[in-house]
Amino acid sequence: MKLFGVDVGGTFTDVIYNDTEQRITAIHKIPTTMDDPSTGVVQGIVELCERQNIDKSQIDHVFHGTTIATNAILEYKGAKTGMLTTEGYRDIIHIGRHQRPQNYSIMQDIPWQDRPLVQRRDRIAVAERMGPVKDQVILPLQEDQVRKAVLTLKEKGVESIIVNFLFSYINPGHEQRVKEIIQEEYPEAFITVSSEVSPQFREFERFTTASINGFVGPKVKNYIQNLEERLKDSGVSAELHIMCSNGGVATPKTVSEKPVNTLLSGPAAGILGGAWAGELTNRKKLITFDVGGTSADIGIITDNGYSESTARDTWIAGYPVMVPMIDIHTIGAGGGSIANIDEGGAFKVGPRSAGSHPGPACYGHGGLKPTVSDANVVLGRIDEHNFLGGEMKIYSNEAYKVIDELAGKLELSREKTAEGILQIMNNNMANAIREKTIQKGEDPREFSLVAFGGAGPLHAVEVAKLLNIPEVIIPLYPGINSATGLLTTDLKYDVIKTEFMLSTNMNFFSLNDDFDGLETQLVTQLKADGIAEKDIQVIRSADCRYAGQGYELRVDLPSGVLDEVTIIEVFNNFHESHKSEYGHNFLDSPIEIVNIRVTGTGYMPKIEKQAIYHDHQLKDAMLKIGETIFNVDGNLEKVETKFYQRERIPVGVDFQGPCIVLQKDTTTVIPPNCSAYIEEYGNMIIKVGV
Repeated sequence: MKLFGVDVGGTFTDVIYNDTEQRITAIHKIPTTMDDPSTGVVQGIVELCERQNIDKSQIDHVFHGTTIATNAILEYKGAKTGMLTTEGYRDIIHIGRHQRPQNYSIMQDIPWQDRPLVQRRDRIAVAERMGPVKDQVILPLQEDQVRKAVLTLKEKGVESIIVNFLFSYINPGHEQRVKEIIQEEYPEAFITVSSEVSPQFREFERFTTASINGFVGPKVKNYIQNLEERLKDSGVSAELHIMCSNGGVATPKTVSEKPVNTLLSGPAAGILGGAWAGELTNRKKLITFDVGGTSADIGIITDNGYSESTARDTWIAGYPVMVPMIDIHTIGAGGGSIANIDEGGAFKVGPRSAGSHPGPACYGHGGLKPTVSDANVVLGRIDEHNFLGGEMKIYSNEAYKVIDELAGKLELSREKTAEGILQIMNNNMANAIREKTIQKGEDPREFSLVAFGGAGPLHAVEVAKLLNIPEVIIPLYPGINSATGLLTTDLKYDVIKTEFMLSTNMNFFSLNDDFDGLETQLVTQLKADGIAEKDIQVIRSADCRYAGQGYELRVDLPSGVLDEVTIIEVFNNFHESHKSEYGHNFLDSPIEIVNIRVTGTGYMPKIEKQAIYHDHQLKDAMLKIGETIFNVDGNLEKVETKFYQRERIPVGVDFQGPCIVLQKDTTTVIPPNCSAYIEEYGNMIIKVGV
């Protein structure tokens, strides 16, 4: 199998090629084409094919991580969207809940109010009402009102229409009928039905999730269509699969209908790439540390694998989202993060970023703001002659200039200013890791830090020191680790149904029937996507809580028929999960099954282990000896530092810091009092000194 993984980031587009039969792997990295990322995707594939003499027509699969949906939300640049909703509920997506992002601020930003996904003038209420009991219709749908409302939205130039009705997660009949009417009256519109996107209770979150889907839908759909056409025109006839937030890939058709599932497309692939690095070196407890040009993404992997976000803490750009997502914590910290002095006189780094254009000043594209990358250049940690494998020039003088300007305002030396930028950056990232470990009851000292992204290996060891993490793992291709992660996943879909069933009043016939219906739906979809039945796996789970609680915890369920015996194990697992999460449980309290879930995976070809063999000696890998500035015992010192070419470092040979390890897709900094070696499958293992 010939596989391509392509991940589009805010600064670079990363490409990896793997031939599973010939055991050949090659990588490529080009600047992201911001106006149309599909141009860079195809360009990256074609250029790598030319360099490696790969026949484009023989490529079997292209796996793609995209930021189109994410950027549309973050930048508030989506489609003009309209909504049809139940009478009396026009303002649900404006009112929200009693919680606010900041409990005690009277000047805070409320995203769903300050940046509404659907303007109030484009929200139309129609007469209809389903009841909270199955098949209960309180008020029949007034179809004449619906047709009039659709034509009104069409006249307004609305591109996307969302249908959000009360209790549609129990009975979607009215929403489905409205969908048919929209297709009759306005077939050009992008249609989102809440019962298809997120069939769960909680009106505000369900309405908002559907609104996000409609807001980003036309842009994502057009992007996917353009990408498919560009690939075909370039001679690539491979099957295209898009990475989703749940850690699996989906077909272009599925993603075009439910683009909300791709909000964490790239970061999710990074978690998978980090897990792959851990598997290669037999580590199961991992903190994934993905630092790019704009942001840093933190993920936690334990013996049980990665965890999914819960309904109470899944947010994108300040909006609640109820779709399956890997639990990822993102902060505005990356190589392009801008250092500045705020209005109160505080020295800050991020979250604003210079992006790819103009980018950091050292890129030479006209950047005028001091960034983290500029600070690394000033401290000698980025080699101006070996950046991006020598394919991209670094302008050191421009970095000195912007750092000097900031140093003048701070009344510090150039070097202390640059070191200050890195200290603030590193502490921000360490605090983000503390939130996902210490504050969740996990000890970071028991984990390995897997660092990747273009900037992750530059900062990983210093961040590990702040957290007393004993070991850092740098994957073979850290700068394109998310692209690598794309080649480790399967086709994956999730379906959900709200159940509301108490342990004291179980209806096993209804529960088993609902599970069977969801499983049949998933298997049918996977077969339609070309997956053989033998390659399909179905996993059950349920969202449970004690009666009266506000939020749920996810619990795995066994396959097969559920009865009085098997359900006891499920409830015991919930008690244990509750104790692990909150420190206590209530063994005598009734348990409520709120939602049931089924996850279906279809096997896809994957990258395979490939041992590293060469007969180099460590002296062969040394490029030069230079001077790098490090903080040694609280003092900044110029330290004699060895610069190594990673591809030529022999396997199993220890080498000591301080040293800088260069490769095409990133730079790794190994400070004094640390040591490292390359293990069998290419991971660099760094032992962190005190």
